[in-house]
Amino acid sequence: MLDIKTQLFEAQDVCFGPIDHETHPDIESKWTHDAEFMRLLDLAPARPLSPAMIKKQYEAIEKEMDEDKNLFYFTIRTRQDDRLIGKAVVEWISWTNGNGFVRLGIGSAEDRRNGYGSQALRMLLRYAFGELNLYRVTAVVPAYNEGAIRLFQKFGFMEEIRRRKALNRDGEFWDLLSFGLLNAEWRNQVEA
Repeated sequence: MLDIKTQLFEAQDVCFGPIDHETHPDIESKWTHDAEFMRLLDLAPARPLSPAMIKKQYEAIEKEMDEDKNLFYFTIRTRQDDRLIGKAVVEWISWTNGNGFVRLGIGSAEDRRNGYGSQALRMLLRYAFGELNLYRVTAVVPAYNEGAIRLFQKFGFMEEIRRRKALNRDGEFWDLLSFGLLNAEWRNQVEA
């Protein structure tokens, strides 16, 4: 059951926080040098970015958050040592229709498969549905990202669209899947 005392930005092992312009660019720059991570997180072509380039991205993100009001960007940090391990985003919000897209990623391979993604997604959905009061959220996932597919299905997302052979990676074409979750479906899970 959700109530006013429900913690929005903390889970058992991770918490959400803002961008730290001093320490985060160096960490996230290292993630961009990991082609596997970049291809799991983003549909754009992977490319390594310098800390200065990451800092510019952060500035653009913060500007968009302030001006457009349709992007909510959180860093994912470990509660134990306040270490940056990933990012979680609610983006492309259509306020008129109550729709938004969710995306998250855990940067370093050694931090993946530790339950951090599940905890972060639980918080992100609580924020999208409980705080922003969105009607539905969508997650777009390449068919090769089996971990993300399992994670979204675990949280009740339903495959709604399969764009056949829509993504080219290393000369191979992959399906692109869109998963959706409605606010009512999420509330039924939370209250069960």
